[in-house]
Amino acid sequence: MGNVTIDKIPSQFNSEVAVAETDLPSVRQYLLDLFCQLAYTEGDFVLSSGQRSSYYINGKQVTLHPQGALATGRLILSMLPLDTQAVAGLTLGADPIVTAVSVVSAYEDRSLPALIIRKEAKGHGTRAYIEGPVLPAGAKVVVLEDVVTTGQSAMKAVERLAQAGYEVEQVIALVDREQGGAELYREAALKFQAVFSIRDIQQRHHQLKT
Repeated sequence: MGNVTIDKIPSQFNSEVAVAETDLPSVRQYLLDLFCQLAYTEGDFVLSSGQRSSYYINGKQVTLHPQGALATGRLILSMLPLDTQAVAGLTLGADPIVTAVSVVSAYEDRSLPALIIRKEAKGHGTRAYIEGPVLPAGAKVVVLEDVVTTGQSAMKAVERLAQAGYEVEQVIALVDREQGGAELYREAALKFQAVFSIRDIQQRHHQLKT
């Protein structure tokens, strides 16, 4: 899907002002179309989990798109509990998401810091797993993810944050592939929400093809 160009995006959203100011249901529909046009492709793939799949979603094609990042930030910010003190996620897929939410939060007078969780501790300096501002002990952090399959990536972030003394009660993803992630979070007593299910994307993808 890398050959899809920006001029195929719906014309009513050809300026960042529209994404910034329009209502959230319209932003959600726009983001769904972006996923279908830029991130979703069908074929034969091996996922990071080792599973084979007849489709692949490259969420970074959307979250690193300027208007995709803005839409992501607005939608996920609206889903966060009011007592959220920061957003965090495991590098690399969550990096643009937590950044977008943090930037949008500043415009909405919520000012939520973004934390990036390394897969391995930094090899120099502080040797930290977590990059970002140091928060008070017990700070409430929501973990963000782009695409959830088995749920293991976000769980690594949850574990690192807990070890740092933060409180994590919820995971929010852009896309749930519905392959066990929600069940894993439930077993860990975590709330889970996804902006889209894989069924949402596949249904819209087929609509746009006809």
